[in-house]
Order: sequence, then structure tokens, then C-alpha cells
Amino acid sequence: MLLQCEWGMKSNFGRDEAVLQLSTDRPKRSSASMAKLGLAYLIVFALSAQDLHATAQGERVGKRLEGDLTWTHTERDVRFAAMDRMFPVHVVRRGGAVRKLLHGNKLRLPEGVLDAYVSGEHLSGVLVLQDGRILLEKYGLGLTPGGRWTGFSMTKAVTDTLVGVAVNRHLIHSIEDDVTEYLPEMKGSAYDGVSVRQLMTMTSGVGWNENYTTPDADNVKLYTSVVSAGKDSTVEYMRTLHRVAAPGSVWRYNTGETDLLGVLLRRVCAGNLAGFLMDAVWSRAGMAHDATWIADGDGPGGKEFGGSGLSASLEDWGRLGLWVLEGGHGAVAPDWFAEATTPQVKAGGAAYGFGWWPQPDGSFAALGIFGQSMLVDPKRKLVIVTLGDWPEATGAAHSAARAEFWRQVKHLVPFSTGSRP
Repeated sequence: MLLQCEWGMKSNFGRDEAVLQLSTDRPKRSSASMAKLGLAYLIVFALSAQDLHATAQGERVGKRLEGDLTWTHTERDVRFAAMDRMFPVHVVRRGGAVRKLLHGNKLRLPEGVLDAYVSGEHLSGVLVLQDGRILLEKYGLGLTPGGRWTGFSMTKAVTDTLVGVAVNRHLIHSIEDDVTEYLPEMKGSAYDGVSVRQLMTMTSGVGWNENYTTPDADNVKLYTSVVSAGKDSTVEYMRTLHRVAAPGSVWRYNTGETDLLGVLLRRVCAGNLAGFLMDAVWSRAGMAHDATWIADGDGPGGKEFGGSGLSASLEDWGRLGLWVLEGGHGAVAPDWFAEATTPQVKAGGAAYGFGWWPQPDGSFAALGIFGQSMLVDPKRKLVIVTLGDWPEATGAAHSAARAEFWRQVKHLVPFSTGSRP
């Protein structure tokens, strides 16, 4: 069983790869834009040194995570590409063979549409793949093909997918099992009688306030509460919550529950999430770059946050979408994604699956705050990735602009060519 997981990933603070790097094959920039880029370099390395110093002085990671919601827009532009310099991380190593993304026919959006969308929504990357071929790829905010960008809650779809891997490897017997079978320290809490499935669909019935504008929100207090040495901070905070509805009866968006799912996964695979993801996906899906996953401390003892914290390159987010589109290459059961990406519960005016947001036309998306998204459309064999830094964490107008971009792309690629690179 120990061969089914790999662990012991080390912190990425010592990487010699620049987070923001010049690409020799990019179009020439004007002197003014080069000056701005040079300033961005100075800012990112100055901030990196400052923040690493704060870590060395013992500032708690949770307290620093609270701060990322109060960063200025300019700070976010730089730091979203440098999360592995802002926080302790575990590295998700790529494998040997890289899946080449060949270029297909260029996606011909109406003139000005792409530039208006990228500038209007303040995006750092847009990637459109069909049949594994690049139809469109555009970068902004200093991000380059070799750089990583945080996925925020796109990570939830990854964590829930790792549950499918654990079930396939018989590390979890069934998602109908009670959470307390795997986390006995949750007995006597509001999570008595809550199943793994209900944790994945956020239907535990446990009270929770998810808010990105106030320090009193549960998703902030989860990371800032102090626990005794040797205790798991996620377990200890989630134990304090109270039930407000019967399990399975109400959906409530809850990052803490995906974090708790991460604790459960670490328990069953006797390792860390980065190692599990590397073994199951990253080393096998042809990724071009290592990914990183924020943890609550440096070294093998640090614990990743299941609900967020994964950073990857634009194309590797796309490769992840292709891996999902192709059924997970045997890492999960053949019917896993069919269930995971279809509506399991009503989620306000939308629907929610296992970390995925199913769309009315049969496509499904992984979504993160500040504009992160990965849309997978099986009918068109289409993957659309957007990365960026919206002016605010969430917003109906931003979501509508993204939905309209998806619609325009789908209109231009109404069916799959059936070919693969």
C-alpha cells in the first residue's frame, strides 16, 4: 500500500527558477512596457525577500493567508504568480515525458473581443484547447509560459478528484462512509453522521460563513485560530462548528470542508497531498512543469490546504483539463467523472458536483476567486483556462463576462474534430 502514495515533498523556497521570467520567443516589447516589466521584477523579488524573512521570524502561515484577501490590486498582480515565494509549499513534481500541445487552427474571435476580455477582466492567461491542440493562448500581467499562477478554489476539484483516486486504490471503501470512520477525532462534533459524499458536495448541514471581505468569516478564522501543539488546526476548528440542518438537506459553500477532506486524504494515504497528486496525476499526465501546493509549514510535516493553494502553469492547467476530459487515464474508476461533474445538489442559482460546477449544456468548470477557471466541454473536446486578478474576489459582472467568453468560444468550435495530437 505504501507504493500507492509518494510523499516527503520539500519546500520550494530554494528554487533557482525565477517566478517571473523573460521568454525569448515572446513578441518584442516597447521600452515603456519593458520598464514596467523590470519594475515588476524588482517588486516581486523585494516582496519575496520581505515575506520569506517574515516566515523566518516565525509568523504563522494562517495569519499570512488571512492577509492575501487584503493585498492591493498591484500586490496581487505580482504575488499570484509568486505564491511559492510567499508561503511554504510542497512541490508536485512532473514526470519525464511532456505532452506536447500542438497548434490547431487559430480561433477567430471577432476583432477586439479577446483583448477587451483580457484587459477588462484583468487576466494573466487565456488558453483554449480542442482535441488537445492549442487554438488560442495569451498571457498578461507578466505571466510567462514557464511561470505558475495560483488556482485558488480550482484546487477543490483536484482534491475531490483525489478522493476518486483513493477509492479506486481501495484506500477509501466508499464515499457513502461516515467521515468519522477515517477521522475518528471528529466523533462527538457536528460531523457525526456526515458522509464523505456530503463533505464533497458541501451538504453536511454544518453552519459556515464563507466571506472574502471580513475577518470574522469562518474561512478566515479557520486559518487564524490557534491550536495546541500536535493538533491539526483544520480538525480543531471544524470541531467547533454547529449543525444547522440535517446532513444532505442544504448546500452551503464551505472551504473548510474541502480542507477537512484534505486531512482525510492525508490520513488514508499516509502521506501528503502533493505527493499523492504527483503519483496519481502530475507525473503521468505529461505536465511540462512542477506545480506547488501551499502548506501550513515548511518541510515534510507541513500540511497542504485541500480547499486552495495549488499553483501551476497555464498550459499545465490545460493539460489537467485534458486528463479529466480523457477520463483520468485509469487513476479513477471509469464512471467517476460522469458522476463528479454532473449536478449533485442545487447551489444557489447553479449546481455543484464533486468540486466541479456543472453547466447546463453538459460542460463543467473548476472555479476560483479573482477569475481563475478551467472549463471542460466533453461534447466539443474543449478545455478553456483563464487565470487572472479580478478587481474583487467575486462579482456577478465578472462571472457574466466569463460566461459570455465561454459562449463565444463554444459557438466557434461547435463540435470535435475527433483528432488528437
